[in-house]
Amino acid sequence: MGIRIVTDSTADLPKALCEEYGIEVVPLTVNFGPESYLDGVNLDSAGFWAKLKESPHHPSTANPAPGDFLERYRRIHEAGDEIVSIHISSRMSGTSQSAQIAAQMLPEARISVIDSRTVSLGLGLVVLGAARMAREGKSREEIVAWAQATCERMNILFTIDTLEFLQRNGRIGKAQALLGSLLGLKLILQVDREGVVAPADKVRGRSRVLARAQEIMQQRVPPGRRIRLAIVHTQSPDEARAWGEEVKRHYQVEEYLVGDLGAVVACHAGPGALGIIFHEVD
Repeated sequence: MGIRIVTDSTADLPKALCEEYGIEVVPLTVNFGPESYLDGVNLDSAGFWAKLKESPHHPSTANPAPGDFLERYRRIHEAGDEIVSIHISSRMSGTSQSAQIAAQMLPEARISVIDSRTVSLGLGLVVLGAARMAREGKSREEIVAWAQATCERMNILFTIDTLEFLQRNGRIGKAQALLGSLLGLKLILQVDREGVVAPADKVRGRSRVLARAQEIMQQRVPPGRRIRLAIVHTQSPDEARAWGEEVKRHYQVEEYLVGDLGAVVACHAGPGALGIIFHEVD
């Protein structure tokens, strides 16, 4: 009997890593009017931007139904494995609630559901670490304790070109008060400890975003410490790599991922998003 890790498509993990570690990914849905697509299944990030250009409908997203999780949980349970299911912040999506309902529908299975209170590769880094622990033979209790502690330490700092997408999709969180007051300023946002999008600071001009984001980062984790790091972006791969190289100069980076935001997260972030995701390693 082993441990299987389940997550959702907002983790934005590369498919190759999910296959390597046997991570089960339950997709969310992206809707363009009457057309529906499964995130990461029949709609990747490139396909999302192509659809955004051609569709007359602004996209929206929907979380998986409990039945989508139940099917995965039942199959894993019948194979004799326990389950740790780690998901996007419950303040951003009903996904973890669907997972909880599914777990209650299968009481004979050993399932732990975790609300990560984070998103994208913040979630992805937790999921990947949990999958490695499962491969090492750690118990479900050990994996859950590590995952919960790591979620507490996770930091996301990001900038976007426009608040329009967050506002339209109702994910603007505590940044609502900043609408209409930017006047050419670039906003630095964060995902706070409640799992909500909130303002961190604002600067004049995109060129100053990285320097200020790094100052905030260094206030949270002093330079020279060991970290796991991810850089995420929408349609800005060169800028993302440059951000990553600059951040790496200041830390001992034990793991480093760079990735496009998947269709669901991109739907809320919009074009021009860039983010630094990190947590200190014990």
